[in-house]
Amino acid sequence: MTAEATIGARSRGLLALERARALVLSEARPLPPEPVDLASARGRVLAQEAASAADVPPFDNSAMDGYAVRAADTAAAEASAPVRLAVVGEARAGRPLGRPIGSGEAALISTGAPLPEGADAVVRIERARADGDAVLVAEPVTAGSDVRRAGEDIRAGETVLGAGTPLGPAELGVLASAGVARPLCARRPRVAIVSTGDELAAPGEPLAPGMIHDANRFTVPAQAEEAGCEVAALDSVPDEAEASAAAIAAHREADVVVVCGGVSVGRHDHVKDAFAAAGFEERFWGVALRPGRPTWFGVRDEGARRTLGFGLPGNPVSAMVTFALLVVPGIDAMTGRRAGPPRRVRATMDEPYAKRPGRAHAVRCRLELAPDGWHARPTKEQGSHILTSMLGADGLVIIATESAGVRAGDPVEVELLRPVS
Repeated sequence: MTAEATIGARSRGLLALERARALVLSEARPLPPEPVDLASARGRVLAQEAASAADVPPFDNSAMDGYAVRAADTAAAEASAPVRLAVVGEARAGRPLGRPIGSGEAALISTGAPLPEGADAVVRIERARADGDAVLVAEPVTAGSDVRRAGEDIRAGETVLGAGTPLGPAELGVLASAGVARPLCARRPRVAIVSTGDELAAPGEPLAPGMIHDANRFTVPAQAEEAGCEVAALDSVPDEAEASAAAIAAHREADVVVVCGGVSVGRHDHVKDAFAAAGFEERFWGVALRPGRPTWFGVRDEGARRTLGFGLPGNPVSAMVTFALLVVPGIDAMTGRRAGPPRRVRATMDEPYAKRPGRAHAVRCRLELAPDGWHARPTKEQGSHILTSMLGADGLVIIATESAGVRAGDPVEVELLRPVS
């Protein structure tokens, strides 16, 4: 059998990762926008561009504490013959001087205070000497010295952020300075999460023979929240057909339904049928991916509402990996996310990694920035049962389906699990 035939035999019926992701993106629909108070907008995604209502800053102001002056009045200043200017008042932040500066005059001024009419420069306080009701200036300043001009940062009407921008601290600050109190943002996707399995017990409960603690009930909701979702429901059900069907059918208002477990081919795997019973149409089942092979995806349309359904493997590592690689891109498409930190980076693999052709591998890795760029190193053993391999993982090295592995020093693509810098 040729190498190509071997790959085909191993991956027959399985969808390539990139094709699976493309199908998810093709089925995701943008959610309707809603105005959001700026104080609650962190992590949201702009649904339309935001423009400034005014110049920022809105007036010429001082960049330093000192004296507002007419630059021409200081032209002859020397250390041996300082210029004496009469101090006629003070301009403070939020409290303008209220009168113009005339020839031979100066005003005390604080950082951020409006530059008085007539003044065109600021003499820093450490370069001047108070002398009663006057100030002595021992060196000349030029027009514009230590002055912040109106509109120097943003002009009135200028677009400050584009649609699809995730709102972090800097973006919120820019919107605030631009006078945008309630940006229009995409509605947060409502996600219902169902964890299935007869063997699952809640953390803290004693473990009967054959039982394990349910990690998916905590990892997957946390991933959903980090992706910008509202976790609207969180259920645990046994491996029973009726319980699985009822759990999925109960979440008619969800934008995304994620079920962990019960999606393979065993006699107790009921999730595919449960999705079908709830009105979901299958788009794919089975991805040429390790970990994550038995992943299922489908869509339900009810009037104007479209719900994405994902059946993820019950193995906690597989659930986390497939959520990151397939569910998060769908969420991004629903919220219109375009800008922000990249989801992928190029890196150099620092350790060899061998695999059989037939499935792409998602290798949990740490990233380190070196003078020649990013370097990736697997976190630890990569078995799909090793949940601690997710600890400290910055991303997933995606090793292609047809590849037999990579050598130390090879370039690789890394799907980021969190921002790196």
